[in-house]
Amino acid sequence: MTDALKRLSDEGVAIWLDDLSRKRITSGNLAELIDQSHVVGVTTNPSIFQKAISEGHGYDRQLEDLAAREVTVEEAIRMITTADVRDAADILRPVFDATQGQDGRVSIEVDPRLAHNTKATVAEAKQLAWLVDRPNTLIKIPATQAGLPAITEVIGLGISVNVTLIFSLERYRAVMDAYLAGLEKAKERGLDLSKIHSVASFFVSRVDTEIDKRLDSIGTDEAKALRGKAALANARLAYEAYEEVFSSDRWAALDKAQANKQRPLWASTGVKDPAYKDTLYVDELVAPGTVNTMPEATLEATADHGEITGNTIAGTYEQARADLAALAKLGIGYDDVVQLLEDEGVDKFEASWNDLLKSTEAELKRLAPSEA
Repeated sequence: MTDALKRLSDEGVAIWLDDLSRKRITSGNLAELIDQSHVVGVTTNPSIFQKAISEGHGYDRQLEDLAAREVTVEEAIRMITTADVRDAADILRPVFDATQGQDGRVSIEVDPRLAHNTKATVAEAKQLAWLVDRPNTLIKIPATQAGLPAITEVIGLGISVNVTLIFSLERYRAVMDAYLAGLEKAKERGLDLSKIHSVASFFVSRVDTEIDKRLDSIGTDEAKALRGKAALANARLAYEAYEEVFSSDRWAALDKAQANKQRPLWASTGVKDPAYKDTLYVDELVAPGTVNTMPEATLEATADHGEITGNTIAGTYEQARADLAALAKLGIGYDDVVQLLEDEGVDKFEASWNDLLKSTEAELKRLAPSEA
């Protein structure tokens, strides 16, 4: 084991775990990762919960009680997932207190079927914040067109938000704008801005997966030379946008009111292509004020052989722009790729949610009390 995770943390990168299950909570594993692996936050999504609930018997006791009460499948899912998030938030509370609320956070996602419904997303975010009832929760709202005004409204109510499914630079700027507008609303309402936090989850590996596929179909040496460059270029230019927005006059006014910057969070950092180093999206996206949420395999790989050599984003913007320009020259449309990825991302989470509904319904039926 190297001390790469400590070095990463010392560089100003908050290490979050992209996974949660009841077993991880009750076995002491989460507490161990916080204690030994510099983990300071947890993210969840419908896919993670679907996997957790469908594997093993860790949820049987609660499911049995829910079945006895004859609750709906949707209510059962909400009771199960918010219980896990609440317990994880309690385990992370000391980190939350030590970092003045910046870390020690657990994220929970609004129902992905509401991704294109602003009003319902706001209502769901309010309900989730109330259900979990922990100050170190982040409510995940997708960065769809309908999600943007929902982000503003929810932040304006003083609820901390993790904006998810961001793929494009243009949309990322719109997300930061929505956050600032929400802070301005909160300020007008007399809320304490120092208590409102947010991260913007910018997805990484999926960009390479899609663009590499297109490069492979082109098949030229020029195309092959660009494999594995798009995701890093995209993320690095997102950090440039973050630096610009959070050094603007508009931000300065909010900064005076004790507002917190919305940190960029690198999501989908597990490497999908075995040709690439398994810590690629950790080693090459080191910069202060960022979060990297990793699946456990990536966390372990980073601990074992991550190469943390300081800031790997500073000074890369010109090359990043050149890499994206080279892709455009080959006919790979950036706007087309990022819109496809957003649509797929929403669809995948919705499919996972539907799988979660089905597997939970089956468990409720299995554990329902037999009629006497």
